[in-house]
Amino acid sequence: MNVLYAIFEASPFAKSGGLGDVGGALPEALRETGADARVIMPKHDSMPERYKSRIKRIFSFQMQLGWRTLYCGVEMLKYRGVVYYFIDNEQYFKRDSLYGYGDDAERAAFFCKAVLECLAHLERFKPQIIHCNDWHTSLIPVMLKEYFGDHPYYSDIKTVMTVHNLKYQGIISRHCLGDLLGMEGHVAARERLSWGDAINFLKGALHYADAITTVSPSYAEEIKTPYYGEGLDGVLRWREECLSGILNGIDYEIYSPSSDSLIPETYRSGEWEGKAANKRALQGELLLPLSPRTPLLAIVSRFTEQKGLDLVAHILEELLGSDDVQLAVLGTGDWRYEEMFYYFADRYPEKLAARISFDDRMAHRIYAGGDMLLMPSKFEPCGISQMIAMRYGMVPIVRETGGLRDTVTPYSDATGAGTGFGFMNYNAHELLFTIRKAVALYLDGPDGWRRIQDSAGAADFSWKASARQYVKLYEGLCRRKRQPLLTL
Repeated sequence: MNVLYAIFEASPFAKSGGLGDVGGALPEALRETGADARVIMPKHDSMPERYKSRIKRIFSFQMQLGWRTLYCGVEMLKYRGVVYYFIDNEQYFKRDSLYGYGDDAERAAFFCKAVLECLAHLERFKPQIIHCNDWHTSLIPVMLKEYFGDHPYYSDIKTVMTVHNLKYQGIISRHCLGDLLGMEGHVAARERLSWGDAINFLKGALHYADAITTVSPSYAEEIKTPYYGEGLDGVLRWREECLSGILNGIDYEIYSPSSDSLIPETYRSGEWEGKAANKRALQGELLLPLSPRTPLLAIVSRFTEQKGLDLVAHILEELLGSDDVQLAVLGTGDWRYEEMFYYFADRYPEKLAARISFDDRMAHRIYAGGDMLLMPSKFEPCGISQMIAMRYGMVPIVRETGGLRDTVTPYSDATGAGTGFGFMNYNAHELLFTIRKAVALYLDGPDGWRRIQDSAGAADFSWKASARQYVKLYEGLCRRKRQPLLTL
């Protein structure tokens, strides 16, 4: 089984969030199943020099994108057993950041076309499956059928489109259909990419891909409804037979409290006494009182409304003013939430410590030293923070949506079973009630808390199960004859 995994970022070469974690971990897990899984991604200028210096150029060519004639270089590096191909074009990828530019859609369109153009040049590797990820790669299924559909080399290649977050779709001016993509005369593409007076890259992929996946089973169901569907629920209901949810995993070599070099003291999962030293070190580093029995809550997140921070905003004064808790906050994002956490850190310096930055080292130390993780998301396709937290014996407090519902079993007062605490309605005081319920169990004594830590730590979130599900999906696609485009 030959799989080409197309993604805009993959750790350790480029990472802005969870997508980069998936790009770095899933292909390796696929190889462990016996699949020849290789990754193709842009050669971002932010790639660490220790990797840049090892990359080898294998070929280059000129490529058409609309009216543009563009240089495309293809470079290669083998890392942890996985072959990575890097698409090189300094005009598009010699940037300080991965995203956030006015021509992001053009950069993505170039990458998608380059992925397909380079296939015929690769020696001794032809993919049976191209696995695409998020809107940056959404044009690959579209271009495969519109540009290369009649070419014998490409005729048996199938595509999988994984939606990591439906909110981001790649919407640009309709003028770009002809100017950028050269598809103004392609009737099917014009209809399937149409989005009012714009075009929508992700919508095109949902029409053209042979299979569609999301990163949790619950999210796959949710996005077929108007509330979660971001305007694409109709397309997803129409193609629901091709839609499935496969839960993401986490890399157990990176996230392991017994071998983590970024935490003050390692400890084994299930031997939670080792968290005490990490909690003390974290409190000291954050200039919080060294109080071992005070519950230390944490938020490790992008600061966006999606993450439920408007709920946090409504209860923060009441929580910090009335409850004997500490809160560690790590992340960046919307300035109003950054300012909120700065304000409360100044108002309650002995209770709240805010680190407004992207700091992987601090994230590991929070997982190792914190008692509870807050994830009250409005929606959550999968989420990995709650999985990492459980691995480190940190108990998650989540809203039961998407991947949070699929990974966290709410604590039961009747049985004492559960791996975390959950609430259903998107309501600030339900969140506050749930926090207080968790704090009460923590303060009630170690036995009940250890039981929930043990259950959380025993949960298996490795990539092995997910990889097996993807391989089963790939094999099913390869057995199918190529399907014609369904009529609208």
